[in-house]
Amino acid sequence: MSSNGTSKKIIAIQGDITQQGVDAIVNAANESLLGGGGVDGAIHKAAGPALLEECRTLGGCNVGDAKITKGYQLPAQWVIHTVGPVWRGGNDQEDQLLASCYNRCLEIATEKRLKTIAFPAISTGVYGYPLELATPIAIQTVKDFLQGNTTIQQVIFVCFSLDSYDCYKHFLLEMLPEK
Repeated sequence: MSSNGTSKKIIAIQGDITQQGVDAIVNAANESLLGGGGVDGAIHKAAGPALLEECRTLGGCNVGDAKITKGYQLPAQWVIHTVGPVWRGGNDQEDQLLASCYNRCLEIATEKRLKTIAFPAISTGVYGYPLELATPIAIQTVKDFLQGNTTIQQVIFVCFSLDSYDCYKHFLLEMLPEK
């Protein structure tokens, strides 16, 4: 699915983010960056213990921000860790903080001159952000960022569940119609 006539692509797939052969995968981390459940736990397990050791040196990460580490035993060379907002009903700057996660990850990828990046559905797991609200924020933020970016060539939204994939597919068709 191309992004409005450019050579850059924004796509969604169903799969395991730890298996993606991209320049960087994004970890939906907690503020400690020391591992957790869901995507965070899966990435730490697949990358091996050296990831945790590097994360210990980073001093944590604020909500809406991101930090980068090596990918270690992952197919991806880099892991960009971002801390999404916990859903509190939508009146606690959740939308802005979620958009900031995607922006910061893309800024870091651009600084490192990375061409491909894979995102999970940030904050939609244990942090409780409703998928149908988070998905259009993710897609719009990425679309807007790529319009002014010459480095990143492909963004993949890697959806673990079929429900998540169906949601991303729906919003991609709606928000990025083929030209």
